[in-house]
Amino acid sequence: MSTDIRTVTSGRPGTAASWLGSLAVAALAVVAVTVSAQSVDRFHWWAGFVLVPGALIAASGGPLLLRGGGRAFAGYLVACVGVLVFTVGALLMFGAMGRGWPLMIILPSFAVAGTYGWHPVHPLARGAHRTVAMLALGAVALGVTFLLIRADWVDFGGTDWWGGFMMLAAVIVFVNAAELTRHRIPYRLQAITLLLGPAVITFLLGLRFLRGDWPY
Repeated sequence: MSTDIRTVTSGRPGTAASWLGSLAVAALAVVAVTVSAQSVDRFHWWAGFVLVPGALIAASGGPLLLRGGGRAFAGYLVACVGVLVFTVGALLMFGAMGRGWPLMIILPSFAVAGTYGWHPVHPLARGAHRTVAMLALGAVALGVTFLLIRADWVDFGGTDWWGGFMMLAAVIVFVNAAELTRHRIPYRLQAITLLLGPAVITFLLGLRFLRGDWPY
């Protein structure tokens, strides 16, 4: 099975310039968070021990991402980890972890969904990757829903609303399984069966949760 990855890259900027630009963006982000926290009297200085390393980690991934090729993926992962650590530091700085914790669902899921631009050549690997990326988008929507609930902008009452996201995940898997029927590849039927079975069960479970007729 080929593991080649197709990427679209632009011209590679100078290494020194990319590092300086990335560090400048990181410094501006730290300053912006710090000044904002001070202006609303929510400044917690110790959060800087999380905020600053997160910014530096994200900055170290930027130049690799801009260079393209195989290093771009590694740079993307490093930058995503840095952004996640930086976000934790920002939430601690503002003392908003109680309301902002859904970001810990949104950001990692969005990072996984962002890998959709790296396309495996083999149809089966491409289908599996597409399924995971689309499920990650569903997880982003779940995190946003939690964020809206924590902000008191949305109220589902006693409804088991998460069943809808289970149904969404099942539909995503079902659609990607159906797409595999276009390709004449070995183990196609086995792969489709492995995807369709859990998708149907998950959809039915989500429907029962959403309708509120789960017996337990």
